[in-house]
Amino acid sequence: MIKEPSFTIGIEEEYLLVDRKSRDLIQDAPLDMLPKCEELLKGQVTPEFLQCQIEVGTRVCKTLGEARQDLSHLRRTVAQVAEGFGLGLIAASTHPFANWTEQKRTPKDRYATIARDMQAVVRRLMIGGMHVHVGIDDQDLRIDLMNQVSYVLPHLLALSTSSPFWVGEVTGLKSYRIAVWNEMPRTGLPEQFESFGVYQHHIDVLIQAGVIQDATQVWWDVRPSARFPTLEMRIADVCTRLEDTLCIAAIYLCWLRMLYRLRIANQRWRKYAPMLIKENRWRAQRYGLDKGLIDFGRGRIIPYPDLLEEIIAMVGEDAEYLGCVNELEHARKILTQGTSAHHQLRVYYQALDQGASQQEALIAVVDMLMEDTLHGVTT
Repeated sequence: MIKEPSFTIGIEEEYLLVDRKSRDLIQDAPLDMLPKCEELLKGQVTPEFLQCQIEVGTRVCKTLGEARQDLSHLRRTVAQVAEGFGLGLIAASTHPFANWTEQKRTPKDRYATIARDMQAVVRRLMIGGMHVHVGIDDQDLRIDLMNQVSYVLPHLLALSTSSPFWVGEVTGLKSYRIAVWNEMPRTGLPEQFESFGVYQHHIDVLIQAGVIQDATQVWWDVRPSARFPTLEMRIADVCTRLEDTLCIAAIYLCWLRMLYRLRIANQRWRKYAPMLIKENRWRAQRYGLDKGLIDFGRGRIIPYPDLLEEIIAMVGEDAEYLGCVNELEHARKILTQGTSAHHQLRVYYQALDQGASQQEALIAVVDMLMEDTLHGVTT
């Protein structure tokens, strides 16, 4: 029998940096900003492809409580450093009105190679995401759980949406980030593999062909991490509020443990055709929580609140075991209050109704995002 996984957790978030005067994204990152962050955060902060982006990552955490403290510290510290340079921090997967054609790439050899290979596709990546790592020590178990977890990925996306705008336009999508991300190769739902060895063989083919440098350039919605013994979930938008981030992480963590429980009982989650899961992925991208997802067994669309209650019931004992019941049940609050995408659209239309110009309304959204990024962040 496979030893029970550690079920440790790590969370990475990508933030956007805005000029506090114009509320637009910066084009040139201050030279001293990242070194100052690194001095305070010691290896937990890195640059991203564009200079307007910055990424943080928690340490390996044994509980969601530890992850809460660490991520709160990371958000607060980066925001404070940014403020010293006249900048604001927003945890949202797109900026309401910035133009991707004006952004500058971070000067780094790896990014230069990607820019050369991907051209305009990668230049459009003016987006941020959230990645949740869960410790699954056994390599073959990691692959087995990856093969099964795809089912719930659209549910996580729907609960995390924070990118309804693109270049000043209401896109009609709750997660426009996914539309941008889909243009990249090796994205979307993961492939299915019989074992870690088979997975590694396919990766090696791409490396030997010179198509990718390593497995970090396979950007599926969930993947075996190339750096850690984890299964990394990547489908979610970055959540503006810290509590929402922890909720998404809790659902993913508990779902993996539920799948492990099934395995040790000689059961497994039913395998569904990728075309069905892709349809739910699109519905989550387009509507978020608003229109429901397809229940494949019943063959009809089920309201998201009903699906969420089923999820909470299925992983309730796992949340108890892992000590994250509050984080799991916070999902009901997201349903009531809406995701960041709902909040952004609400602020935008309220401002327009009160006589603001379109640009003024978009600026009001940026102001809300800067404030909500620090919502629930402890001092």
